[in-house]
Amino acid sequence: MLKKAAALFLVCASVATWVSCGSTSSRYVYASIPGSNEIVAYREDPNSGVLTQLAGSPITAGQAVQALVIHPSKKFLYAANSGEGDISLFTISTTGILTEVTPRTSITPQGTAPTLLAMDTAGAFLYVGNAGSNNISVFSIDSGTGALTQVGNAFPIGTNPLNMQVAPSGNILYVTGGGGLPGTGFIEAFAVNQGVATPVPNSPFPTGTNPDGLVIASSGSFLYTANKLDNSISEFAINADGSLTALSGSPIGEQFAGPLALSIDKSGKYLYVANQASTNLAAYTIGSDGTLTLLTNSPFGTGTNPSVIASDASGKYLFVGNQPGSGAAIESFGLDSSTGTLTEVATYSLPGNPTSIAITP
Repeated sequence: MLKKAAALFLVCASVATWVSCGSTSSRYVYASIPGSNEIVAYREDPNSGVLTQLAGSPITAGQAVQALVIHPSKKFLYAANSGEGDISLFTISTTGILTEVTPRTSITPQGTAPTLLAMDTAGAFLYVGNAGSNNISVFSIDSGTGALTQVGNAFPIGTNPLNMQVAPSGNILYVTGGGGLPGTGFIEAFAVNQGVATPVPNSPFPTGTNPDGLVIASSGSFLYTANKLDNSISEFAINADGSLTALSGSPIGEQFAGPLALSIDKSGKYLYVANQASTNLAAYTIGSDGTLTLLTNSPFGTGTNPSVIASDASGKYLFVGNQPGSGAAIESFGLDSSTGTLTEVATYSLPGNPTSIAITP
């Protein structure tokens, strides 16, 4: 059964493209709002970074929808519904319309409270991090329909997964975890073959405390974590077998409080950190050896409690989700790839705190 979830607001009678003197490629931005069980959908103007909310948005999602991920084909969006233990599949039309395909895919009884999603670059496998059962479920993806089929049994990680990413090669899965006590943060690394996971040598690898943020350089050479409770960033080189080697001096101390989310720009030159307790984004240059250096004009101010970061495919715009409790919003920033400088474009109100932002490739 199909449920129509959102319709595109037509502007200037343009059905498929945005009339402009610049780029006309369409991109769509989606944000999960677990407090209201909704997904907010926008069209992004590729020439300005301005967002236009789609008609029919926000749309109804699963209970306590937490994480979103978009298939590289741009045809499918997946949502993890932590309150009901399942995954929603939405088809994405060329005009940004979301249509849910039901029934939803259950992760129970092996998994409970799914809060994280990660996908390989080929779009062949979906990994689901389950906060209630401290394990990872794996699903293969039908490239034609987007349908999910579970691969084997969910595998344990021994703790609540905080973040999860697949290496650009598609053959290594990294999961961060650890409690709030000093010295308890870590990254677990798994070699994955057809969705089957095997721990890599010497895994897990220690990080700072509470590594909530995780990002991998597009080259696949370096990995970084944002360690919220000790205000630090861990820096790692990625070895050929997927194991990690901490860079000299890692973790580095931040000048700001509560680093929670990370993003690397499309050029691979800059790393951005959402500092939740400092109400800003810090920007660092990434050296050829992977080391970070704070930009002299950093940080850049944001709304209250910046907690989520996503960059569009062009690399020209960066979007930040703010979680103030009331007055939640998405902020759009222009990104100067020659200097790393961010310039605010606009702020858009949300019906509740966003926990994930997904943008069509």
